[in-house]
Amino acid sequence: MVHKSATYPANTGSTLSRRFSVAPMMDWTDRHCRYFLRLLSKHALLYTEMVTTGALLNGDHERFLRHHEAEHPLALQLGGSVPLDLAACARLAQEHGYDEVNLNVGCPSDRVQNNMIGACLMGHPQLVADCVKAMRDAVSIPVTVKHRIGINGRDSYAELCDFVGTVRDAGCTNFTVHARIAILEGLSPKENRDIPPLRYDVAAQLKADFPELEIVLNGGIKTMEACHEHLQTFDGVMLGREAYHNPYLLAEVDQQLFGSNAPVISRAEALAQLRPYIAEHLLAGGAMHHITRHVLGLGTGFPGARKFRQLLSVDIHKAKDPLALLDQAAQMLEGR
Repeated sequence: MVHKSATYPANTGSTLSRRFSVAPMMDWTDRHCRYFLRLLSKHALLYTEMVTTGALLNGDHERFLRHHEAEHPLALQLGGSVPLDLAACARLAQEHGYDEVNLNVGCPSDRVQNNMIGACLMGHPQLVADCVKAMRDAVSIPVTVKHRIGINGRDSYAELCDFVGTVRDAGCTNFTVHARIAILEGLSPKENRDIPPLRYDVAAQLKADFPELEIVLNGGIKTMEACHEHLQTFDGVMLGREAYHNPYLLAEVDQQLFGSNAPVISRAEALAQLRPYIAEHLLAGGAMHHITRHVLGLGTGFPGARKFRQLLSVDIHKAKDPLALLDQAAQMLEGR
């Protein structure tokens, strides 16, 4: 089932590379995590945690939108389904310097479903199209959509094509596809990341039937080898949990996927470069663990990793000089 191309204005900022990105992950990809990941890769596109329109419009939007200049290229992911609210939030994203705004049509949690946010929107393609159009009319930065290949009760390929084609006709040219359906009743968000089978073949067929669209693959990608393989078919790859639990994977991204000639940063160098940022955070009254919880995976894969994690997740809370403990942890990474 192939939809004919619609006529729509090109997004400005379309040169933004989505060849490799790190997924938006609730409670994980906060500004401290993104600053750390940026030390490992200069070119990876980083996404915020999902922020709801209600949180931005009715709460402290400065707190939610705050980020460090070093985090760019950076995309804000929004959760919502009211076109006018999403347009207002997209404007806030642009005013705060974000490079892209992304609409969440993939989160399967009960909490967001009750507010018409996330994967349940796949059952309402025209509403998503209306949201995208409102956002695109409000800003000049790219507006993108992250979605599943279906939801229970609406999981045929024809329905997936109907969704993508309808949203495409509203002007969206960039889709990130999590290659699993979402089960909206009976499975937790965690189970929805594992139990529905990965269907890369469905995502590949979507790219074949919509060749004019930029299709980024998400779901189950864990190695650079897998990235290279999927980039033969897709325009980009998005890593989620693996990028968080094994962040040093990102140190290879610039050379392998973007052709960079810059030397690969070592684990110890990454922690050393993070030190001034941590010191500044402490001076501002912040806690060490706000940042160090994001670097625990830096020790993945070598003897002593358990001790490294203990230093930065347990001992750090009782240390009189937490920066000295950080230096001790950094020494453990030397030569790794």
